[in-house]
Amino acid sequence: MVKKTIFALCTCFLLYIIALDPEAKALTFNELPTKQTSKQWSVQVGKAEKGNGLVRPEKGRFHTYSLEVDNIGKDILSAEIYMFRNEPNSTTKFALFGCPDEKDCNKESFERAITLAKQLNEGYPYKFSNFLLAEKASELEVVIVWTQKGSEGRPLKETFTFTE
Repeated sequence: MVKKTIFALCTCFLLYIIALDPEAKALTFNELPTKQTSKQWSVQVGKAEKGNGLVRPEKGRFHTYSLEVDNIGKDILSAEIYMFRNEPNSTTKFALFGCPDEKDCNKESFERAITLAKQLNEGYPYKFSNFLLAEKASELEVVIVWTQKGSEGRPLKETFTFTE
Protein backbone atom coordinates (compact mmCIF):
# COMPACT_ATOMS: atom_id res chain seq x y z
CA MET A 1 0.00 0.00 0.00
CA VAL A 2 2.82 2.44 0.89
CA LYS A 3 4.67 1.54 -2.31
CA LYS A 4 1.57 2.28 -4.41
CA THR A 5 1.10 5.65 -2.68
CA ILE A 6 4.76 6.64 -3.19
CA PHE A 7 4.60 5.51 -6.82
CA ALA A 8 1.40 7.52 -7.39
CA LEU A 9 2.91 10.64 -5.76
CA CYS A 10 6.10 10.35 -7.82
CA THR A 11 4.09 9.90 -11.01
CA CYS A 12 1.94 12.95 -10.24
CA PHE A 13 5.04 14.99 -9.41
CA LEU A 14 6.74 14.07 -12.71
CA LEU A 15 3.60 14.86 -14.71
CA TYR A 16 3.36 18.22 -12.93
CA ILE A 17 6.97 19.08 -13.83
CA ILE A 18 6.49 18.05 -17.46
CA ALA A 19 3.30 20.11 -17.73
CA LEU A 20 5.09 23.25 -16.50
CA ASP A 21 7.36 23.69 -19.53
CA PRO A 22 8.62 27.31 -19.25
CA GLU A 23 9.28 27.48 -23.01
CA ALA A 24 5.67 26.70 -23.91
CA LYS A 25 4.35 30.25 -23.64
CA ALA A 26 2.41 31.60 -26.57
CA LEU A 27 2.23 35.24 -27.50
CA THR A 28 -1.23 36.55 -26.73
CA PHE A 29 -1.88 40.23 -26.38
CA ASN A 30 -3.96 40.89 -23.28
CA GLU A 31 -4.88 44.35 -24.45
CA LEU A 32 -5.11 45.59 -28.02
CA PRO A 33 -3.94 47.81 -29.47
CA THR A 34 -0.42 47.69 -28.06
CA LYS A 35 2.10 50.27 -29.19
CA GLN A 36 5.85 50.93 -29.08
CA THR A 37 7.49 54.17 -30.16
CA SER A 38 10.93 55.62 -30.75
CA LYS A 39 12.11 59.04 -31.93
CA GLN A 40 11.49 57.97 -35.53
CA TRP A 41 8.71 55.36 -35.48
CA SER A 42 5.40 54.38 -33.93
CA VAL A 43 4.53 50.68 -34.28
CA GLN A 44 1.11 49.44 -33.19
CA VAL A 45 -0.32 45.91 -33.17
CA GLY A 46 -4.09 45.82 -33.10
CA LYS A 47 -7.14 43.70 -33.83
CA ALA A 48 -7.27 42.27 -37.33
CA GLU A 49 -9.80 43.60 -39.78
CA LYS A 50 -12.50 41.11 -40.72
CA GLY A 51 -14.13 40.66 -44.05
CA ASN A 52 -14.43 38.64 -47.21
CA GLY A 53 -11.12 37.35 -48.45
CA LEU A 54 -9.31 38.05 -45.17
CA VAL A 55 -7.92 35.22 -43.08
CA ARG A 56 -9.61 34.29 -39.82
CA PRO A 57 -8.00 33.01 -36.63
CA GLU A 58 -7.93 29.25 -36.25
CA LYS A 59 -8.00 27.86 -32.70
CA GLY A 60 -4.89 25.84 -31.94
CA ARG A 61 -3.01 27.12 -35.02
CA PHE A 62 -2.83 30.91 -35.31
CA HIS A 63 -4.19 34.30 -34.29
CA THR A 64 -4.78 37.29 -36.58
CA TYR A 65 -3.69 40.87 -35.91
CA SER A 66 -3.16 44.16 -37.69
CA LEU A 67 -0.03 46.31 -37.85
CA GLU A 68 0.32 50.06 -38.27
CA VAL A 69 3.69 51.80 -38.69
CA ASP A 70 3.89 55.59 -38.64
CA ASN A 71 6.86 57.89 -39.26
CA ILE A 72 6.90 60.35 -36.36
CA GLY A 73 10.47 61.57 -36.91
CA LYS A 74 12.47 63.16 -39.70
CA ASP A 75 11.65 62.74 -43.39
CA ILE A 76 13.04 59.59 -44.95
CA LEU A 77 14.16 58.63 -48.46
CA SER A 78 13.30 54.92 -48.40
CA ALA A 79 11.75 52.42 -45.98
CA GLU A 80 11.25 48.67 -45.74
CA ILE A 81 9.23 46.87 -43.07
CA TYR A 82 9.73 43.24 -42.09
CA MET A 83 7.85 41.08 -39.58
CA PHE A 84 9.18 37.92 -37.93
CA ARG A 85 7.98 35.40 -35.37
CA ASN A 86 10.03 33.05 -33.28
CA GLU A 87 9.79 29.27 -33.12
CA PRO A 88 9.94 27.48 -29.76
CA ASN A 89 13.35 25.94 -28.98
CA SER A 90 14.99 27.62 -32.00
CA THR A 91 17.13 30.69 -32.58
CA THR A 92 15.72 31.00 -36.10
CA LYS A 93 12.99 33.56 -36.77
CA PHE A 94 10.44 33.16 -39.54
CA ALA A 95 9.19 35.97 -41.80
CA LEU A 96 5.44 36.55 -41.65
CA PHE A 97 5.28 37.53 -45.29
CA GLY A 98 7.64 37.11 -48.16
CA CYS A 99 7.96 37.36 -51.87
CA PRO A 100 6.56 34.55 -54.03
CA ASP A 101 9.01 35.29 -56.87
CA GLU A 102 12.37 36.50 -55.59
CA LYS A 103 13.45 37.82 -59.02
CA ASP A 104 10.47 40.16 -59.33
CA CYS A 105 10.86 41.33 -55.73
CA ASN A 106 14.50 42.29 -56.19
CA LYS A 107 13.69 44.35 -59.30
CA GLU A 108 10.93 46.33 -57.59
CA SER A 109 12.31 46.46 -54.05
CA PHE A 110 13.92 49.90 -54.22
CA GLU A 111 10.92 51.45 -55.97
CA ARG A 112 8.59 50.08 -53.27
CA ALA A 113 10.90 51.40 -50.53
CA ILE A 114 10.83 54.91 -52.03
CA THR A 115 7.04 54.81 -52.51
CA LEU A 116 6.55 53.68 -48.90
CA ALA A 117 8.82 56.50 -47.68
CA LYS A 118 6.78 59.09 -49.59
CA GLN A 119 3.57 57.70 -48.08
CA LEU A 120 5.03 57.83 -44.55
CA ASN A 121 6.47 61.34 -45.05
CA GLU A 122 3.02 62.58 -46.11
CA GLY A 123 1.51 61.38 -42.83
CA TYR A 124 -0.11 58.20 -44.13
CA PRO A 125 0.92 55.23 -41.99
CA TYR A 126 1.76 51.80 -43.37
CA LYS A 127 -1.18 49.52 -42.55
CA PHE A 128 -1.20 45.74 -42.67
CA SER A 129 -4.85 45.03 -41.88
CA ASN A 130 -4.71 41.29 -41.29
CA PHE A 131 -1.74 38.98 -40.70
CA LEU A 132 -1.33 35.52 -39.20
CA LEU A 133 0.73 34.80 -36.10
CA ALA A 134 1.23 31.17 -35.10
CA GLU A 135 -0.10 30.33 -31.63
CA LYS A 136 3.21 28.69 -30.75
CA ALA A 137 5.05 32.00 -31.29
CA SER A 138 5.98 33.92 -28.15
CA GLU A 139 7.54 36.91 -29.89
CA LEU A 140 6.67 39.24 -32.77
CA GLU A 141 9.53 41.28 -34.18
CA VAL A 142 8.97 44.27 -36.47
CA VAL A 143 12.13 45.45 -38.24
CA ILE A 144 12.24 48.78 -40.07
CA VAL A 145 15.16 49.57 -42.39
CA TRP A 146 15.29 53.07 -43.82
CA THR A 147 17.52 55.78 -45.22
CA GLN A 148 17.36 59.32 -43.93
CA LYS A 149 17.16 62.23 -46.37
CA GLY A 150 20.62 63.77 -46.51
CA SER A 151 22.28 60.47 -45.53
CA GLU A 152 21.50 58.45 -48.64
CA GLY A 153 23.40 55.21 -48.99
CA ARG A 154 23.64 54.61 -45.24
CA PRO A 155 20.72 52.46 -44.10
CA LEU A 156 19.39 52.65 -40.55
CA LYS A 157 17.60 49.84 -38.74
CA GLU A 158 15.30 49.71 -35.75
CA THR A 159 13.68 46.63 -34.20
CA PHE A 160 10.49 46.54 -32.16
CA THR A 161 9.91 43.33 -30.23
CA PHE A 162 6.48 42.46 -28.85
CA THR A 163 6.28 39.76 -26.19
CA GLU A 164 3.79 38.92 -23.43
